[in-house]
Amino acid sequence: MKSPCYPEAVNLPFNFSSVQADLQFSAPGAEPPTEAGTWVIIQGNHAILEESPGGPKLLQGELPDWLQPQLPALCIGTWCGKPLRAIRISSSLEIKAPLVAEAFNATTERMDIRTLTLSGLAKQILHWQHQSRHCSHCGAQTLSISGTWGKRCGSCSSEHFPHIHPCAIVLVKRDQELLLTRKAEWPAGRYSLVAGFLDFGESLEECAIREVREETGIEIGNIRYVGSQNWPFPAQLMAGFVADYVAGDIRVDLEELEDARWFPVDALPDLPASRSIARWIIENFK
Repeated sequence: MKSPCYPEAVNLPFNFSSVQADLQFSAPGAEPPTEAGTWVIIQGNHAILEESPGGPKLLQGELPDWLQPQLPALCIGTWCGKPLRAIRISSSLEIKAPLVAEAFNATTERMDIRTLTLSGLAKQILHWQHQSRHCSHCGAQTLSISGTWGKRCGSCSSEHFPHIHPCAIVLVKRDQELLLTRKAEWPAGRYSLVAGFLDFGESLEECAIREVREETGIEIGNIRYVGSQNWPFPAQLMAGFVADYVAGDIRVDLEELEDARWFPVDALPDLPASRSIARWIIENFK
């Protein structure tokens, strides 16, 4: 049965579909606007939002005097016809009412999909702007390439474009059982899917096979791609798969995981939040 929240992978948070009707990107390097607009405020792994009767929302208008960004605001476009600006603030800055800090990985999902997506998008762009200040080839300062998010080295002229890191995430099925894993730092009782970064020379399917084998000792086959999700923490692209159990007994890689086990589909443990492709895959393909 399709997820009631996100019928298709394209509908998941952080993908562009939920905001594309009202978001217009600005050409990077364009003259910044002067009129008031909407703020996306990032503090570590939190979005700083304004509390309202309908739930937390992006701040509109002027910034409070006590809220000072670490760097000048970056205008990333327009939202509903008004400037959309992104800033990062110090993790030590105390947040004052009516603003609140909402964690991206909060167990309770209070942000609506558009607020969540805009905040994730801004987080990803700010990360790239910070990481791309210097050329990875010679170390010199970079300059913006007009009309793109790319950078050109002011010394050696090397060009650099946003780094998006592909990952495979895979649901493994054995009859009426699912292979789920947990990391020690997750909330107590939380399990999810095997996932990992693409390695040199691999296809995404080969990455899925290797990650399952390395983390759990299980061999898989009949791998089917089912969907993807932009995952801006800080810059991943999650490619989702479903696969069948082929052979092997579970041997947990304790450097990566705390536990891995088979769960009956009618007795699943605590799962990731519905904002994630992991939960979407489980709900749609278990």
